[in-house]
Amino acid sequence: MASSHPTVQGFFSMQTTLPLRQIDHDVFVAPQLDAAAMAELARLGFRSVVNNRPDFEHGPDQPASAQVEAAALAAGLQYRHLPVAGGYQSPEEVAAFRQLLAELPHPLLAFCRSGARSTRLYQLAQG
Repeated sequence: MASSHPTVQGFFSMQTTLPLRQIDHDVFVAPQLDAAAMAELARLGFRSVVNNRPDFEHGPDQPASAQVEAAALAAGLQYRHLPVAGGYQSPEEVAAFRQLLAELPHPLLAFCRSGARSTRLYQLAQG
């Protein structure tokens, strides 16, 4: 399959058109994904997905967590919704993300609007 994004190297050998960014050996981030992306993530070998975006953060066109969760579960993925604000992640939210990193099977993908807050949560959870 042709890709407009770089092949995810190191962990996966398959190409994908999903905008994935690897931030650790088996942890990746992405901007907003829709329900249809869940089957592709499962095909790539992901085992868990964490949605860090509050529902309808920027309007009704954003996929709701329940829709994404249903597709993730149907694809055989573990799914968690840990919505956090873009500008600030509380110590409690960081601790909750740290717990998800510990308990969910990897490889794991976290997503939000751009991937930035998921990356930031990961960085804070490592500290």
